[in-house]
Amino acid sequence: MTEDENAVLRARDFVSSLVLMALSAFFLWRTSFIPLWGQNRAGVSDLEWFSSAAIVPLGIFTALLVLSAVLMVISIRDGGAARALGAAGIDWNPAEARRFGTIAIILFFYIAALVPRVDFLISSALLITALIHGYHGGNGHRMWVAAGVVSVPGLSALIAYFPRAAWNAHGDDWVALAVFVLFTIYVFWRRRGEPLRIAIPVIAIVAPLILILAMAYGFRQNVPARGGLIFKQIEYQYFVNIRPLWSS
Repeated sequence: MTEDENAVLRARDFVSSLVLMALSAFFLWRTSFIPLWGQNRAGVSDLEWFSSAAIVPLGIFTALLVLSAVLMVISIRDGGAARALGAAGIDWNPAEARRFGTIAIILFFYIAALVPRVDFLISSALLITALIHGYHGGNGHRMWVAAGVVSVPGLSALIAYFPRAAWNAHGDDWVALAVFVLFTIYVFWRRRGEPLRIAIPVIAIVAPLILILAMAYGFRQNVPARGGLIFKQIEYQYFVNIRPLWSS
C-alpha cells in the first residue's frame, strides 16, 4: 500500500469513526429507556439486572463506542483527520482540535451525565471551575485536566446511576462534590500567586446559585435534579423556614 493510499484509508477511518460514534451514542440513549435495575410492582420486583433486556444492547453499543473512539485516535494520529477535513475545505489545526475536543468531552458529560442526575449547583460549579482553569491562558495540559476532571463524576454517574429510576440517589452527588472540592484545592495550588484563584470558586458557586434560585423561585421553572443533595436542602429551608415568614 502506497503512502497516499494509506492516507486515504485513514481519512475514511476518521469519517467512519464519526458515524459509528454518533450511532452508538444514539442507541445507548435509546437503551437508557429500558429498565436495568428492575421494576417494583405492588412491592414485588419483577426484573433483575442480569435478566434485563438492556444488558445486550448496552454491552454492544458501549463496545462499539469504545472501538470507534480507538479508530478515531488512530486516524488522527496517522493524519486521517487532516486529510478528511482538508478534502472538505476545513484546515486541521491540532491546537484547535484539542480545544474543541476537550470542550466537547466536558459538555457531553455535563449535559448527558451530570445535569439529569447530579445536583445542579455541584455539577455547574465543577463545570465553571474546569472551564476557567482549563481555558484561561490556552494551556493544552490544563484543557486535558479539565476534561478529565468533569469526565470522572460523569462516568461514575452514568455507570452507577444510568437508569432514570436511579436519578434521585445521592451517591453521584457525593462523588461530584468530592471531585469539585479536590479540584478547587488543586486549582488553588496550581494558581498560587494569581488573583484569579480567588475569583474561580466565587464565580463557580455564586453564578449557579443565583441561576437556580431565579429559575425555581423567580420564574417558577423546573430545576434539573430537583432532589439533589444541596438544592433539596435549599428547598426545605425555603418552604419550612423562609416562606412562612412573609406568608404569616
